[in-house]
Amino acid sequence: MRGKHHITVNQIAPGWTISDRDRENRTEQQDAYEAHVPLRRRGTDQEIANAVAFFASDLASFTTGAFIPVNGGTTMPAI
Repeated sequence: MRGKHHITVNQIAPGWTISDRDRENRTEQQDAYEAHVPLRRRGTDQEIANAVAFFASDLASFTTGAFIPVNGGTTMPAI
């Protein structure tokens, strides 16, 4: 939460993400896992970085206590 020190606290919940190691080993595609993900694919490290960049930017200056699942729909929080 943002207090008198103007610190915000937010959370990113990544799903199983394709990494450089997966690219090197050519293991990006995991059919059994992807079949259970609503978007039918694994995320990329860049997609996680995009969410981090948002929270770190002035675009999120009034955002605190937020939870962003970056996981293709494997976790859907209820409101």
